[in-house]
Parts: sequence; structure tokens; C-alpha cells
Amino acid sequence: MDLTFMRQGYRNEGLTREQLSTDPFLQFEAWFEQANEAEPIPNAMSLATVSPSGAPMIRTVLLKLFDANGFVFFTNFKSRKAEQIAENPRVSVLFNWVGLERQVSINGVAEKVETSESLKYFMTRPRGSQLGAWVSDQRSVLSSRKILEMKLDEIKQKFADGKIPLPEFWGGFRIKPKRFEFWQGRPNRLHDRFSYSIIDDQSWKIERLAP
Repeated sequence: MDLTFMRQGYRNEGLTREQLSTDPFLQFEAWFEQANEAEPIPNAMSLATVSPSGAPMIRTVLLKLFDANGFVFFTNFKSRKAEQIAENPRVSVLFNWVGLERQVSINGVAEKVETSESLKYFMTRPRGSQLGAWVSDQRSVLSSRKILEMKLDEIKQKFADGKIPLPEFWGGFRIKPKRFEFWQGRPNRLHDRFSYSIIDDQSWKIERLAP
């Protein structure tokens, strides 16, 4: 299929160095607040990991917490992404906010959050999502959806009389950024790009990049 006819015209007035916060976390928060008004799922982020053989893999996960300590998502620890993070904790994520003609990419190191933090979030999930965490073995192969539904029925019966406990194989990862890039679409593909590279624990180097 020839897609050369598909073209996206960018209309944004752009991004200047003076508009940027010196703190990339504050800059992300400002953009995220705007994305929350304009995008259907602003916390969706593409997460890239690398296999032991060097093959990259990417998938979409949901950001559930961010602050000066990093960006947190939750998953099954038996999943392929969790196993790859255990082998190589260096990861990359991308937020693509199409309506705002913006992207933010973040490179950093992922580490497991404390069990207490995973439990705190797990208890806020709807009961159906809690049950789903127990049922979904992300590395297994299913011959039919019926098997998944049968597992769900078993778990429903098991926890029918009380609270659903946190599975020991489920929890969060916190990505501690080493680099941010903020991308703003501009006409004629002359986009604005700014990178933040960490110098030490409290300061960042900001550079404008060619589009």
C-alpha cells in the first residue's frame, strides 16, 4: 500500500527555550495537564525494552504516577517486558499527543517499586481489574478465550468472600529518567526539539536539536 499521499500539516506556533522550565519534570507536568484536556488517553505511553539477544520490543502501557522520583507503571512480573527489564533495566518511553502535535520521549533506568506502593495502587483498581491481574499470565499461550474465562471464574470463586490480595507476581516499575526530549510539531517539518540531559542529581543540560 502506497501511503505517500498521506501528509500531516503542523500548525503550532512552536516552542522556544524561554518557554521551557529548567526542570524537565515540571515541563512534563505542564504538557501533561494540557494533554489531559485534549487527548483521549493522555497517560498511554509506548515502552521499549531490549531482549538479551539485543532485539528491541515495544508496547503500550499506562502511566499511573509521576513525580520527581520518576514515572511508574504496573505489570505482571512474569511478562516479557518485566523479564527484559530484569536483564537490562535501561528503557525508553514515548508519549505521542497527536491533538497537540507533541511528543515526549524519556530514556532512563527501570526498577521495581516497593511492594507497599504496588499494594496501595492495586487496592484502588476496580474489582474486575484486580481479578484480571490474577488471571493474566502474559507469557502463556491460550488455545481459546474460553480457557481465560474459565480461569476468571475460578478466581472469582476463590475470592468471592473477601478482598482480593495483591498477587506476588504483579507490581510496579519506576523509570528514573536520564534524558528527556520535548518535540513540538511546526510547519514545513521544521519542528522544535529540546533535550534535557542529566548532569547530576539536581541539574539538567538543555539543548535545542535540529528537526
